[in-house]
Amino acid sequence: MTELQTILQENKKLIDETILEVLPKSHPIGEIELLYQMMRDYPMRPAKGLRSSFCLLTSAAFGGDVKRALLTATALELFQNWILIHDDVEDASELRRGEPVLQKKYNVPLAINAGDALHGKMWEVLTKNKDSLGETLTMVIQEEFLNMLSETTEGQHMELSWVETRNWNIREQDYLTMCRKKTAWYTCITPARVGFLISPEGPKLRKDDFVRFGESLGIAFQIRDDILNLSAEGKYGKESAGDILEGKRSLILIHLLNSATEFEKARIKEILGKERVSKEESDVGEVLELIKKYDSIDYAKKIAFNLSKVALDEFENIFGGLKNGKEKSGLREITEYMVTRDW
Repeated sequence: MTELQTILQENKKLIDETILEVLPKSHPIGEIELLYQMMRDYPMRPAKGLRSSFCLLTSAAFGGDVKRALLTATALELFQNWILIHDDVEDASELRRGEPVLQKKYNVPLAINAGDALHGKMWEVLTKNKDSLGETLTMVIQEEFLNMLSETTEGQHMELSWVETRNWNIREQDYLTMCRKKTAWYTCITPARVGFLISPEGPKLRKDDFVRFGESLGIAFQIRDDILNLSAEGKYGKESAGDILEGKRSLILIHLLNSATEFEKARIKEILGKERVSKEESDVGEVLELIKKYDSIDYAKKIAFNLSKVALDEFENIFGGLKNGKEKSGLREITEYMVTRDW
């Protein structure tokens, strides 16, 4: 086991224990008991806990106490889980973390309601910060979460709108903007910002701190996710080639459409425009062959690599002057892992 895996497992154990403490456990009414069971489902599936680790490690790197950051890190994991429940419904996904999505295990209305319940629990956990962080800092952290929620839902709306309107006239810059909003804020920027806020250095936080670092890293992370989805590399916990089945716009497919002949482009759009249930395995294979023909995955890897270089440069600007230790090395390892991962 690598040092990074050890760090992630140790942090995830703390988060899981806290989640089990804050989520309701049982209820005499059977229907509500089922709701509680569904609320625990996604949080208890195997996951890396990158966002919560970013928060905990950033706080500790700047001299903070992990215990003071624990509730905020837990709230980040709850955010991740309720957003994923809704995302899986919106995308008609099949798998999440190697298991059937919640709406497949139960149904769509129950899954949406369980996501809503986790969303409410997230705000409840953040409110509990008042006891250890005080009302002022608690409010500042809640404002960071509100901004993260706004950015994430705006990015999600962009992506859903492209699919709904069958819009394939998407520029590379449009995709990068969508990733910055949908992925970077809740994956990198906000976890680092709230972790810093909880450290002794917190009062020094400025409006744009961690933004360039987190944007570059978060977009590279999303591109890597798109690559894993189509290449089925490593221990990928979601459905292989799910982006093609769902008709998602990714950097890989944008590059493909920009590279293909007019005939090929028309065929790609025809396949991707089909309803998910109408797509055949041969349709997916046809698109994958064209992706291979035009080296679209290699192109995406190149863009992700360039973004990772920006993120690593920014990492040195932010964390380089701190004393070397487990927290700083852990943050650097996470930064490197997020754009090279196969799990």
